[in-house]
Amino acid sequence: MIGVYDFCGQYDWTFEWFRQNGGEQILHEYWLEAISKDSQSHAAELIIKNGFDGMVTYWGHTLKHEGAAYTTSFDGKAFRIDMQECPSKGFLIRNKIGVYHDYCDHCMGWIGPLLKRAGFVLDQEHNHCGQCWMEIRRIDDLTPPRDSTGPDDVRLRPDWKKPGCKIDAYRHTNDPNDKL
Repeated sequence: MIGVYDFCGQYDWTFEWFRQNGGEQILHEYWLEAISKDSQSHAAELIIKNGFDGMVTYWGHTLKHEGAAYTTSFDGKAFRIDMQECPSKGFLIRNKIGVYHDYCDHCMGWIGPLLKRAGFVLDQEHNHCGQCWMEIRRIDDLTPPRDSTGPDDVRLRPDWKKPGCKIDAYRHTNDPNDKL
């Protein structure tokens, strides 16, 4: 078994290998089949069966286990994660590893299709510097993402838009091809 940090580098190299040898669409298929449908099938089972409660259970355990600096919130209609420090992207940055140009997109690549199967969509932004947020709603809830969720909102950090941090965004989608 490889450790979490070895796993991050392996993921990054694998993503770039797929991109170079088959293009972005092949990489998206990998995220769907190998991650969303296979390695994260336990997450799908929890979320499909238990909805928002399954999200709280899955991400509460996973992010704590990975050592992420994050907050979650649920207002009865939307489940939100604010990632202050992503352990995997942070590892890649600290160790100057980064062969795939958009490592952060893999989250949307596996979470989006999983949420679609469960009847949810998300709004998400990531800054390529180890910070992101996502807000998940039922597919028929057209409410836009909240402008602020309070002091834990990652967008309020002074380093959210620091030089070199490019913001990518998704709105009300579960398709990794829907980047704004």
